[in-house]
Amino acid sequence: MEYSALIVAAGSGTRMGLGFNKVYAKLDDGETILEKTINVFMRDPECNQVIVVTDPCEYRQRITKRFPGKIVLCTGGRTRQESVNSGLQAVMGKVVMIHDGARPYLSQKNLNDLKQAMTTEQAALLTVPCKDTIKKVVDGYVVETYDRATLAAAQTPQVFNTELILQCMKKAISEGYTGTDDASLVEKYSDVKVKAVEGNYENIKITTPSDLK
Repeated sequence: MEYSALIVAAGSGTRMGLGFNKVYAKLDDGETILEKTINVFMRDPECNQVIVVTDPCEYRQRITKRFPGKIVLCTGGRTRQESVNSGLQAVMGKVVMIHDGARPYLSQKNLNDLKQAMTTEQAALLTVPCKDTIKKVVDGYVVETYDRATLAAAQTPQVFNTELILQCMKKAISEGYTGTDDASLVEKYSDVKVKAVEGNYENIKITTPSDLK
């Protein structure tokens, strides 16, 4: 299944305290977070386009490795959703995988499982079971405890029929709605069911210095 990958890497990463976009921080093996993330898709022969939403100038300053043939750079927006919308305008494939630039440990198995899901679905995402009990807190008091067996933590990539996510994004922008993730737009603005695909706890999003390894 051929697809386009849209890597969202336009954040400032203030919690990392680096003074620059965290995706350009180097891991122990010498690669930047973003390079490792890009490599996952560059190695997949079914990925025919990699769109990186980031500051193009910073990208060229900090990424010394060259990725010939597939890379398209797009400028990000003020929010993650605006950045995703910017990247979507460059998508050529009928299917798009939207992935966080700060998730460099995506496995090929998870990638393959998402592609397999899209042979029958229009939308899918990686999820892992919640390890902790989740409670709803209002005004400092617990008002409800959710059944953990029905809860899952969303990861990326989240993969969609391109026309579907474009239509849902357009509706969200017109109403001024900001979703908690990309799949939430499909949940709100379409009747399409989003397939939950088993993810991996190793597929972390790097947000603090302790996540670097």
